[in-house]
Amino acid sequence: MMETLHTALAFIFAIALLVAVHEYGHFIVARKLGIHVEKFSIGFGPALFSWRGKDGEVEYIIAAIPLGGYVKMLGENPDEQGEEQATELSDAELARAYHVQPIWKRASVAVAGPLFNFIFAIVAYMLVGWLGQTVMPAVVGNVAPSSIAERAGLIQGDVLKAVNAKQVVSWQQFEESLKDTVGAEVNITYVRDGASYSVNMPVKEFKQDALLVNVAEDGLGLSLGTQVFVDSVIPNSPAEQAGLIKGDQITQFDGHDIGSTRELIRSIQEHTGKSLTLGILRANTHLQLAVTPKAESNHGVGRMGVHLMSKPLSEAIIYRMGVWEGVSYGFTRTAEMTVLTVQVLGKMVTSAISPDNLGGPIAIAQLAGRTADLGVAAFITFLALISVNLGVLNLLPIPVLDGGHLVYLAIEKVRGKPLSIAVLERMQLLGVLLIGVLMIFAFYNDLMRLFRG
Repeated sequence: MMETLHTALAFIFAIALLVAVHEYGHFIVARKLGIHVEKFSIGFGPALFSWRGKDGEVEYIIAAIPLGGYVKMLGENPDEQGEEQATELSDAELARAYHVQPIWKRASVAVAGPLFNFIFAIVAYMLVGWLGQTVMPAVVGNVAPSSIAERAGLIQGDVLKAVNAKQVVSWQQFEESLKDTVGAEVNITYVRDGASYSVNMPVKEFKQDALLVNVAEDGLGLSLGTQVFVDSVIPNSPAEQAGLIKGDQITQFDGHDIGSTRELIRSIQEHTGKSLTLGILRANTHLQLAVTPKAESNHGVGRMGVHLMSKPLSEAIIYRMGVWEGVSYGFTRTAEMTVLTVQVLGKMVTSAISPDNLGGPIAIAQLAGRTADLGVAAFITFLALISVNLGVLNLLPIPVLDGGHLVYLAIEKVRGKPLSIAVLERMQLLGVLLIGVLMIFAFYNDLMRLFRG
């Protein structure tokens, strides 16, 4: 119960904050450009609190449903732009109405929301750089036998320093840098016993998109290296029949050292219906146990009936940046995440990446709760990532989104006059329906992930 409440509070705080940032962008730019803003609301539904600004013009609202927000400008909606409405306004009010403003002013207001999301992400990533991130060091923990990395001469303990002359500090940076080299040759700089070396290696292509692949391990044969333990054993499973118990460390399979949990799982799947010898470390005693993975159905993958947990060989480190390094990190990381978000969306549209990877409110809430548990830096990183996603999504050319408004303005610029109110209303309805379908699909994906565990 407490965990659910914690997750819910982290989610509400994150959404309310990022929506406030987005809407404040629209609000402050509209005010600076002299447009009459009537309401600035954080949340939807009934108002919990409301008050007027010093000039009495803007009504500020904190609403009951903190999953959105809006800025209401005079003359913004199509039903406020007719002749009947115009006659009810004084000349001074009409001059400040949104729909009579030059295109550049209206475009500036539309762009301001996403722009503030990007600015927030830049500042957030700067803070993360200065506060320090808990990262896994870029130290080779395991080199797979007969792999590209083994043939290139890399060994356990090598400290990876750069990929194609781009410095890496963490294993995550190393993996991200490799994703741009799939299907090509990569130059890796590493340090061994205080001496620096450089080696070129080919990175093979994959059937899946590189974003969905662990390139370091599956492409080169390099991994952090982990100790793999049995967390629990399923009753009447092949593992129980073989004698595995909770706490056993699985060190080998068929005489090969285990470098990662993924490597062990892959070996189990490849030995469906075949006997597999596991090396076990139990209470400082080495054992050899034979287990035969079985498929759960005629077409299922092999399983031996255990839940695994792992512990990396290397200890996590705190990586803190200097002032100017942190500033640079804020801009570059925001740019990288923006490009990545656009690439993922594009690949979902072309089915290069399955739309099943799309996450909805439940997935975001779970991530909010997990990152809040990991500390301030992790939660700020989460906020920055979601802020980038909000910025990109709101620039999509979909009616009701900021990108849709920019399309309207571009059409108006070309035509020399705005679209008719009837067309605008139909386009708005289409946009609402499209966004509704996407939200339902994302929520469905969340539920399926929950049911699958």
